[in-house]
Amino acid sequence: MDETLRKAALDYHRHPRPGKLAITPTKRMETSRDLALAYSPGVAAACLAIKDDPDTAYDYTTRGNLVAVITNGTAVLGLGNIGALASKPVMEGKAVLFKKFAGIDTFDIEVDQPDPDRFIEVVAALEPSFGGINLEDIKAPECFRIEQTLRERMNIPVFHDDQHGTAIIVGAAVQNAMIVQGKTIDDVRIVTSGAGAAAISCVRILIALGANPENIVMTDIEGVIYKGRPNLNETLEPFARDTAARTLPEVLDGADIFLGLSAPGVLKPEWLDKFAANPLILALANPEPEIRPELVAEHRPDAIVCTGRSDFPNQVNNVLCFPFIFRGALDVGATAITEGMKLAAVTAIAELTRIEASETVAAAYGGVAPVFGRDYIIPKPFDPRLILHIAPAVARAAMDEGVARRPIADFDVYQHDLERLVFRSGLLLRPVIEVARSAKVRIVYGEGEDERTLRAAQSVIDDRMGTPLLVGRTAAIMQRIAALGLRMKPEQDFRIVDFEREQGLFRRLLETYQHIVNRRGVPPDAAQRQLSRRPTVAAGMLLAAGEADAAICGGLGDWSRQFRYAMPIIPRKPGIKRVSAMTALILQSGNLFFCDTHVNEDPSSEDIAEMTHLAAGMVSHFGITPKVALLSHSNFGASNSASARKMRRALALIHAQDPELEVDGEMHADAALFEPIRARAVCDSRLTGSANLLVMPSIDAANIGFNLLKAAGEAVTVGPFLLGLSKPLHIAIPSVTARGLVNMSAVAAMEAALMAG
Repeated sequence: MDETLRKAALDYHRHPRPGKLAITPTKRMETSRDLALAYSPGVAAACLAIKDDPDTAYDYTTRGNLVAVITNGTAVLGLGNIGALASKPVMEGKAVLFKKFAGIDTFDIEVDQPDPDRFIEVVAALEPSFGGINLEDIKAPECFRIEQTLRERMNIPVFHDDQHGTAIIVGAAVQNAMIVQGKTIDDVRIVTSGAGAAAISCVRILIALGANPENIVMTDIEGVIYKGRPNLNETLEPFARDTAARTLPEVLDGADIFLGLSAPGVLKPEWLDKFAANPLILALANPEPEIRPELVAEHRPDAIVCTGRSDFPNQVNNVLCFPFIFRGALDVGATAITEGMKLAAVTAIAELTRIEASETVAAAYGGVAPVFGRDYIIPKPFDPRLILHIAPAVARAAMDEGVARRPIADFDVYQHDLERLVFRSGLLLRPVIEVARSAKVRIVYGEGEDERTLRAAQSVIDDRMGTPLLVGRTAAIMQRIAALGLRMKPEQDFRIVDFEREQGLFRRLLETYQHIVNRRGVPPDAAQRQLSRRPTVAAGMLLAAGEADAAICGGLGDWSRQFRYAMPIIPRKPGIKRVSAMTALILQSGNLFFCDTHVNEDPSSEDIAEMTHLAAGMVSHFGITPKVALLSHSNFGASNSASARKMRRALALIHAQDPELEVDGEMHADAALFEPIRARAVCDSRLTGSANLLVMPSIDAANIGFNLLKAAGEAVTVGPFLLGLSKPLHIAIPSVTARGLVNMSAVAAMEAALMAG
C-alpha cells in the first residue's frame, strides 16, 4: 500500500465520524406515550410474550434481521494474526456489506480469545441476541472445529464465510464452466494450490456437486498432500492421495481445473501446456493472482480464467452470496445453514448467469445484457437479480430440509418484498459505474483547477470510469495535484487542456464558437474572451468538437449563468423542444428523482409531458422501473386552478404518448409516496406502490421540495442532470462534493456509452 492510499484510507475511516457503522432507531420517540410503549411500562408486554413463546422474539425485536459478524482476529485478510481489536475495521466493513446488499442489520463482535474452546463458549452464549452468526477471519484448522461445534450447539445459522462463501461462488463457476467447455464434473481432474479453510471447503462442495474425489489432488506450500506425508492434520487426512508426485507441476498433467487459493505467481506460464484442453483456471489469490489472466490468454487461449479481482472478467467475490444466503435464512427463521442451502445458492447463482436478462437487468448493465459464455460464467456483485434468486432458493431449501421455523407461505409476496429491498439498498449508482467502466470515455471537466475536480478525477481514474480532461493552467493543476498527494500522471492517466499551450486547438474551437454565438449578441472579441475565461464554454466546446465524450461543468459561481453559457453550444436531441433538469436523492427509505429542479420556471403541459418522458428514460438507465407522480396542490381534480389543469392536461398527453408508462396525477406528495393515502383519494390509480419520479408544476415547487427533503433526510444528492441534449453535458451546483462529481461523471459516461452504442 503506497503512502497516499494509506492516508486516504485512514481519512475515510476517521471522517466525518469514526468508523463505518451507526445504530438508527426504527420507531419514533417524540412523545411520552412513545416512551411508555418503547420502554417502561409497555416493553413488559413484549418481554412476557417472548417468555411465553420464544419464537415471538422474531415479531417483537430485531433478532430476525440481526447477524453478528464475529472474529478472534487470528487470520485477517492477508494480514494474518493481527488480533481482535485490529480486525475491527474489517468486521465493520463486512457489516456494511450485509446492510448495503441485503438490508441486514449487523453487529461486529471482536472476541479477544485465541483459544478455540473459550471462543466457542463466548459465541455460543450470544445466541439469544441474534438471528445468525457469521464467523470471519479465524485461522485453520481451528476454524473447522469452531464452526462445527457452534453449529451443533446453537439453534441459529452459523456460517464461516471464509470457507463457504468462496466455495459457493467457485461451485457456481465450475458448474457453468463445464457447460461452456463441454465437460462433466464427474470426469474432470482438479488440482488445488492451497489447502487452507477455503480450499478444503471448495473441494467439499465440488465433491457434493459430483466431482470424483480420486480425481482431486491438493497441494500446499510443502507440496502435494499425499498419503503418509508427515504432520498431516485430521482435516487434511481425507484428501491425501496415493501418489508418487510431490510438487505442483508434477500433478498438473491433464488437469481440467486449477483451483488457486494460495499466493501470487505460484502457477508458472510454462506449466500451462500441461493442462487438458479447455481448462478452467481459478486464480483466486488476492490482490495478485497465482497467474495473471493475460499470461493465460497468451499461452492457453482455450482457458476460462476466474480471479478475485474486479478488473478482470469472472470475479469470485464472496459478496455474491453471503448477504443473500443470510437474507433467505433469516426470512424463514432458519435454525442452521445446511449443505442443501449452500448447494441451493450454488445452483441459483449458476442458473442466474444463464438466464436471459429482462429489460430492467439490461438497463442495469448499461443497456447491453450480459451474455453467458467464457467471460461471463458468474454474475457481477452489483447484479440486482442476486438477492431475488439466491434468497428465495435458500429459503426454499431451508423449508425442504426442515430447518425453517417460520416458513414462507407465499413466495410471490416474498419476491415482491425483496424487489422493494433492492431499491432501498442505496446502490443506485453501481450499475451506472459498471457501464462507465466498460465505455472508456473521455470526460472533460471545466473547473480543472478546483480541488474537488482533481479529487474526483483521481477517483474516476482509480475506478476505471474514463479518462479525465482537465481545463486549466498546467502549472496550477500540477501544483495542486502535488499538494493534494494525488497519484495521477498527465498523458498517462489524464490530459490537461491548457489553451495557452494549445493555441492551434484554441483557434479551431474559437472559429466554431464565434459562429455559434455570432447572432446571439456576442461579438467576436467577446467570444474569444468567453472561450478563454469561461471554463463551461471551454468544456462545452471540447465536447461539441469531439475532443471529449462527456462534460462536467460548474461547481463554482451561479448555476443558471453556467447553464446559459452552455446551452448554445450543445444542440438538443431531434424533436426535443426544451431542455430540463432532473436530480436524484438517495434516501434511507429509497431513491427519489425530482423534475424539473433547475431549468423551466413555469413549464407548460407539453413541456411537462416531454420532460416526464426524458426523466423516465433516465431513471430506467439506473436499472429502475420508473413510477411517475405528477404533483400538485390539487389532489385528483379537487381544484380547478390553472396549475391543476396544467398537470391534468400533462397527464393526458403522457398517456397518449406513452401508454405503458406507470404514471398518475395530479396528486399530493403524500399520495404519491404512500399507496394507502392514494387509495383513499381515488379507486382507479394506474400508479402502484410508491412513486420514484416526482414531476413538479414549477421550478419553485421542484427545487423547494427537493432541498427540504435533502436537508431533512440526510440524503445523498446525485445530479442535477440535464435532459434533452444531444451530448451528455451536466452542470454541478456550487455545493457539490468530490464524490458528487464522481457520481455525475459516472452518469455522463453512461450516457456517452449509450449514445455511442
